[in-house]
Amino acid sequence: MKRIIYTLIGLLTFSVSNAQELEVFMDEGLKNNPEIQKFELQYNIALEKVNEVNTLPNSEFSVGYFVSEPETRTGPQRFKLSVKQMMPWFGTITSRENYVSSLADAKYEDIVIAKRKLMASISQSYYNLYANKAKQMVLIENIKLLETYETLALTSVEVGKASAVDVLRLQMRQNEMQQLKDVLSQQFLAEQTNLNKLLNRENDVAITVVDRLMMPSEDFEIATGNLVLHPELLKYDKLYQSIEQSELLNQKESSPMIGFGLDYINITPRPDMNFSDNGKDIVMPMFSVSIPIFNKKYKSQTKQNELEQQEIIAQKQERLNTLKTLLDKAINERIAARISYATQTKNLKQAKDAEDILIKSYETGTIDFNDVLDIQELQLKFQISQIESIKTYYVQSTIINYLTQ
Repeated sequence: MKRIIYTLIGLLTFSVSNAQELEVFMDEGLKNNPEIQKFELQYNIALEKVNEVNTLPNSEFSVGYFVSEPETRTGPQRFKLSVKQMMPWFGTITSRENYVSSLADAKYEDIVIAKRKLMASISQSYYNLYANKAKQMVLIENIKLLETYETLALTSVEVGKASAVDVLRLQMRQNEMQQLKDVLSQQFLAEQTNLNKLLNRENDVAITVVDRLMMPSEDFEIATGNLVLHPELLKYDKLYQSIEQSELLNQKESSPMIGFGLDYINITPRPDMNFSDNGKDIVMPMFSVSIPIFNKKYKSQTKQNELEQQEIIAQKQERLNTLKTLLDKAINERIAARISYATQTKNLKQAKDAEDILIKSYETGTIDFNDVLDIQELQLKFQISQIESIKTYYVQSTIINYLTQ
């Protein structure tokens, strides 16, 4: 589990020394998340069931009183005490323990799967918060840039080289950007609540994210062979083994049961006779065998076990195909994110060059503020796309780690 955390943390590039590390969030989530606690409790319950099945059938005790005392040679019978204990066939209890233990093993995989999913969810929420914050910073920068252009436009209006309409357009564009920033601020709070709930904390606990994430210079190696060892697939193996243990238990339970018992009958002495066995009580040891002659139930259970094993094999193959599809999709989308990032980087440089040309044009008195708005809009588009590419890269890397680490 730590290996997955360190792999995810290795993707991060921190630029602020006091930024909260993703590893801290993961450790806190694994410790406090109620879903993890739920699966751990279910696993402990499954383990405790081993003690439940490690028992014999109930001992039978009975007491009988003769209302009309039957006469025997040694005297009338007064009351009868009986005790009986049935014993399962040799190895039946061990088979029960093995079956319940195999179910507990399968339940343990639920804990591993839940922890992996939780770490992936925490990582994705963290990257969403980063992208939101980065977009807000870009909007702030662009608003400041438009304020600079507005100052230039006001100066141009004074000298008759621009109209008041140009100023209004720049102001309206600023208003739009401020609206986008305000919307992002609300979305940040919603995503912050999501992450806090994953950590089982209060909604309004402030979360700090890194100021900047860099596109890694190269992709980490993907161990695609580890996919077949994924806990979601191992769980099917454990379930298959539990069916095998269930069948072994079924065979044991179809065997006879042996019973041992003892009957005690109290005899009242005859008062009018004197002989050696007068009033002698009766003690009768008993042995019994319970044979399942009508064993259709056990044959049916065997057939059900065979069908369940076939079902588990089909389910495992279906899940394997799904995981392979998810892995292939994540790999391709991560490649696409890197391509998109490179393209937006080039576009952003060209937009900056165009911006420089416009500034130089202002020095000669020929600035066109329609061009200013067009270039600014393109620049914002490229910056937002660049942030989305970085977020997509890290989110897809998280999915890849979930599937292969």
